Amino acid sequence: MEFRQLLPQPETVAADQLLGQLRRDLQAPAERPYTLVNFIASADGRATFAGRSGGLGDDGDRAMFHGLREQVDAVMVGTGTLRAERYGRVLGRPERRERRRSRGLTPEPLACIVSRSGDIPDIPLFAEPEARAIVFVPRGTDIDLRDTAAQIELTRLDPGELTLTTVLRRLRAEHDVEVLLCEGGPMLFGGLLQERAVDELFLTLAPKLTGGGTEHTITSGPELPELQPLSLRWLLERDGSLYLRYRLR
Repeated sequence: MEFRQLLPQPETVAADQLLGQLRRDLQAPAERPYTLVNFIASADGRATFAGRSGGLGDDGDRAMFHGLREQVDAVMVGTGTLRAERYGRVLGRPERRERRRSRGLTPEPLACIVSRSGDIPDIPLFAEPEARAIVFVPRGTDIDLRDTAAQIELTRLDPGELTLTTVLRRLRAEHDVEVLLCEGGPMLFGGLLQERAVDELFLTLAPKLTGGGTEHTITSGPELPELQPLSLRWLLERDGSLYLRYRLR
């Protein structure tokens, strides 16, 4: 699928080739993965419409969404987003898994779920025998995922230790996760920003208006102590949608 690149230099680019070069210039810190965040927002700033993000996107956004998944070692998703979007297998198409194998990666990324309440939604992902997931919950939580078909590792931490910083350190040290993709929701993104654990933001700006309402923006939670500057790495366009890649400074 082709996009019109506006920055850094005007040209026509193919999504798979552009994203296929993603890992070349990413260097993970020693203590955590290099962390990417991917979101879509309407032109009036909403991350969802009628409770879900899917209606905001099109086939270009879906190409970016799945293309990013092909490049990373793990995908982190909040429980609210898992429930609302009914998450299934991270990479459903065999050709996507084969492309990862050809680059020396695991067939599909590890799914990472963090729940401070211990509430884990029943989603199609857990019915996939080949799916791999790690679930972080507070110690003492009454939860049993042994009957799910997916390969799930349940990690219990003391409530005070269950921070995103701790989770990312464990992903890096114990699961060799060098590049992590966060797909939301807004509370999770806000938490990662608070803990200074985000390196890049991929943002699709959809040419659509929600007209108000109470839908979230791409971040929620406490306001940052100061504004977080961004540096634009690329700007693409396709069918009126804009695709921005920012580096956090």
